[in-house]
Order: sequence, then structure tokens, then C-alpha cells
Amino acid sequence: MKKTILAVCIFLTGTGLLYSQNINGRISSSIYAYERFDTADASANYLRTFQLLNLNINKDKFALRTSLNFETDLSADLNDDPRLRFYNLYLEGRDLFGVATIKLGRQPVFNNIGGGLFDGVDLLLRKGNYKLSAYYGGNVPAYQKLEIIENWEDNYIFGGRFSAVPLPALQLSLGYVNKNYRPEDYWADIVSAEMDPIRVLIQSNSNQFKFGFAEADYDMKNVFSINTRYEYDFNFEETSQVEVFGTFKKISDLKINVYYNYREPRVRYNSIFSVFDYGNTQEIEAGADYTLNKYVTLSGKFGFIEYKDENSKRISLGAASPYGTLLYRKNLGYAGEMDALSLYSAYTFLEGMLTPSLGVSYTTYKLSKDAEKNNLTSLLAGVNLRPWRALSFDLQGQFMNNKIYKNDYRLFFKINYWFNTNLDWM
Repeated sequence: MKKTILAVCIFLTGTGLLYSQNINGRISSSIYAYERFDTADASANYLRTFQLLNLNINKDKFALRTSLNFETDLSADLNDDPRLRFYNLYLEGRDLFGVATIKLGRQPVFNNIGGGLFDGVDLLLRKGNYKLSAYYGGNVPAYQKLEIIENWEDNYIFGGRFSAVPLPALQLSLGYVNKNYRPEDYWADIVSAEMDPIRVLIQSNSNQFKFGFAEADYDMKNVFSINTRYEYDFNFEETSQVEVFGTFKKISDLKINVYYNYREPRVRYNSIFSVFDYGNTQEIEAGADYTLNKYVTLSGKFGFIEYKDENSKRISLGAASPYGTLLYRKNLGYAGEMDALSLYSAYTFLEGMLTPSLGVSYTTYKLSKDAEKNNLTSLLAGVNLRPWRALSFDLQGQFMNNKIYKNDYRLFFKINYWFNTNLDWM
């Protein structure tokens, strides 16, 4: 299985260009300059470069999709540099036999439990109001190297999801996720009972996530909608999470939102963290969005979080317009105390050719009621220049200042090029 996946990816990369009907994607080149302090008195300047390629090669119902990034530092030698990261490299067949979509290779999996990248196969069957998806593969090696992980039996993921639409406004889903990790072995220096230093090889078992979940979503357009999710942890044999989000939108220009969340800490099975005494949290939040006019929307939210023996509160108020957003947020209680005010603005001129942006925020915070108060100021200013539809330039400067990062300056520059070519083969 492992050798088959890698061989197919390499073969398709080499042959796909010869017979494709459409080639499209994006090339990006960027530079990120910053200073990092290794100690209080010693710092180093870094100049990292990133070269990103998103490439899609299409022919009829088939496509080869890849996304990769090459990064290195121009000013300093860092471990594992340069790095070539493969985020995607898979073959996709769509609407096969009128019901199936299949993906083979390195690809993302999206879910709330064990999401990320894997090397394997994903199958989706769709017929009428029913969908069934299933996937199986191995975890991706460190730094997304184009390699198949060696200890596949300890680093794999599989799962699936079944969805149905029994009523026009109702969707029901059931799913399962099983994901395993095997931490790398490492050497550690410890002291024996005789107080002699000894060197020990630390080896861990494969840690596992094994969850089932159910979802129910109901959407009555322009009246209300409700989304619910339930997760069960099969390893610890307990409810892991209950989540409910509802929106009422019957009143003109007013939308009311209610959110509830019950969550157990997500701990890997067989890990050392499972021995700690931890408790669940419950969270409820209510808010509203009011459209004042065609230019301004006002919003407000109040949230209450209950911990094992404590609680916390948060408040947020905001205003949004085509010219920018203004947001105030306040936290109280066990999670720390914070007052934060932020403003962000971006507006396009000259029919999209020029888009300047500006953001500023000021925050005061402390970790507990009696702790020392700290201040944080951040500023960003940038501009996007797009002289042609296929080419754009981004330049952004960043500044941050608090007691840990004194006058921290950073600079980011990026070039994007989009391409789309149709080919006619005889």
C-alpha cells in the first residue's frame, strides 16, 4: 500500500503534463525578516524565504493536485534547512460512474478531531440525498517530507462519515475517526538511586484518538438555523464534546446568535497527560448583529465559561463597514483579565489595483486579579498592488511592543502569480 501510493504520485507528476487539458495554479515568492532573542542579551536577525507552488493538472474527470513549499534562511544556518514541504500531491477522479469521487496520494482530511494531512486514499460516494465517505492512510513525516512514514502500523488514520437529508431543511450525519501517533524515541539523562548520572532511551507507545460523532443541522431560510454536534471518546468511554449553535433571523436587520459548548480536554490515549486531574468546561455565549444601514453593522456578544472550580466571562462589541472594523473585547475571571481595542481598515482603489491596509491594537492584561498588569501595542501597515489580474505584490510591516518583546519590528514581502492554460491535443 505504501509503495503503491508513492509510485502513483511520482508517475502522475511526470506524465500528467503530457496529456492534460487544463493547467492552473499559483506561484508565490515571499521574504520574512525578523529578529529573535535567544537570551535576554543575545539576538539574531533572520531573513526567511518561501517559494510556494499550487498546481492543478486537469483532464476530463481526473485531476492531479499538488501544493508544495520550499523555505530556507538567507542570513543564518538553521537545522533542517532548506525545507521542501509537500502539503498536497494526489490524483482525484470526480463523478466516476455517476456516484464516486476518489483521491489517492497526500491530501488533507477535515474534521474536528484528527484533521491534517495523510498519505492514503479517500473515497466519497454520493447518490441523491445520501453521502458516504471513507479514508485510510498514514501520518505525514516531519516537515511534510515527500516520504512514506516508516512505522505505518503506529502512525495511521482511518475514518468515515455518512450523511443524509431526510427533509429539505434537515441534514443528519454519523462519523468515526481513529488516528494513531508514535512519538519518536529519545535519550534522556537521569539520576539513579545511587545518585549516579545515567543515560536512558525513552520509548513511548502509540497514542491514539478514537472518536465517534453525530451531527444534526436544520436551516429554515430567513427564519432560524441550528447546528448540533456530539462527540464520544471510545478510549475513555465518555462524552467528549457537545456543541450547539443557533441563529434567529426573523426580525428585520437583526440576527440573534446563541452558542453552547461542553468539552472534555482532548488527551491522547496512553499519553502521560491522561494521569492528570483535569475537568471539563462548559461555555455559553449569546449575541446579536444589527444592520444599522447599508454601510454599518453593529455586533455584541457575552460569554460565560464554567471550569471545574472557577468561571470566566467575556464581552465583545464591534462595528463593521466596507472601510474597516472596530472591535472591543473584555475578559474577566479565571481565564485572566483583559481589555483590548483594535481597529483594522483596508480599502481598494483604482478598480482593485491598489489596496492599502492599516491595523492597530492596544491591550492591557493580567493573568489573575492580583497579578501585575501588562500592556501590549501592535501595529501593522501594508499595501497590495495588483497591476495585472494574474500578478500581485504584497508588502506589510509589523510592530509589537510589550515587556517581553521590546520594539519588535518585522517585514513581509510577497509576490503572487496566477496562471490558467487550456491545451488542445489532437
